[in-house]
Amino acid sequence: MSQPHPIEQIAERVDRLLLRHEELQRTNALLTEQVAALAGERDSLKSRLSAARARVDALLERLSSPTNSASDKGNA
Repeated sequence: MSQPHPIEQIAERVDRLLLRHEELQRTNALLTEQVAALAGERDSLKSRLSAARARVDALLERLSSPTNSASDKGNA
């Protein structure tokens, strides 16, 4: 068997590199989509957390308001 010509070897390597590049581009596109989806999910969760905190703060405020304390003492 004869050894392939150096240009043929280079051509084969270039072909493999091009295929690898295409694979990496597809992988990168998929990962970019995943990052966008996760960022949207994170933002949604942050928004829900903020709303829940606001509700808890409002409940705590109602529990500690002076009118509730005065009415509780009057009923005791």
